[in-house]
Amino acid sequence: MGNHLLIETPQGNMSKLMHFINSSYTTSINRRRKRSGHLFQGRYKAILVDRDSYLLELSRYLHLNPVRANIVAKPEDYPYSSYRSYISKSNENLVSHELILEMVSANKRNAPKHYKDFVENARTHQLENPLTKVYAGPILGGPAFIKQALSRVQDEMLHREEISHRAQLQARCTAEDVIKVICSCFKLSCDQMINTREHRNTALYLMKKLTPLPNRQIGDLLGGLSSAAVAKTYQRFSAKITKERSIRKRVEAIRAQLPRVKV
Repeated sequence: MGNHLLIETPQGNMSKLMHFINSSYTTSINRRRKRSGHLFQGRYKAILVDRDSYLLELSRYLHLNPVRANIVAKPEDYPYSSYRSYISKSNENLVSHELILEMVSANKRNAPKHYKDFVENARTHQLENPLTKVYAGPILGGPAFIKQALSRVQDEMLHREEISHRAQLQARCTAEDVIKVICSCFKLSCDQMINTREHRNTALYLMKKLTPLPNRQIGDLLGGLSSAAVAKTYQRFSAKITKERSIRKRVEAIRAQLPRVKV
């Protein structure tokens, strides 16, 4: 597959469309080449993106992938990308680029040039991969957006086997919930909580237990701990909870104040 940004509207169903395209194309190639089995590695994946905070950055990051990989010098030189339809007056109907272009300029005539400048001015920069901030597998956005997205997922849907990341999506609270409750319980600022080992370790333990965040993201939230440090701290604190009743009671009291249902 080429380097494309697929934007799914509320009325559309891009996952079903891509599944149909993949299966139809695979069947056609298999019949023509007299072969069998899968043609593409892995299944099609889609994520829900917060338009206000992440979509524009994500589009730029994806369109610069061929440049970072040293395949081409300029993103428009890559033949398998949708980028050229964003920066030209192309009548290509397959690519829906209006949403992205509207985010860089209200003037439709000037929008392609503004988007080209936005993308290509970052060619020599080391951009952070926005996909490293994906929550629970399919959601990319801030805390408010994540909560809103989770609230739209019905519990009964999460029990279907075809729902990807359903275990993560059933998480009952976010890392921000954990931080907020601990800071409230002990009347601490976020920085004070992170700089106090006892409270930071409690937050780390609860994030590991109750949220789908990987060790790296938990470490970032708690002062820049490495993934290995998060794993070791969790193991040590888990053992401490088992041995010391006072710590166990404190953690249980905090846990009781965390959201039990999606909000």
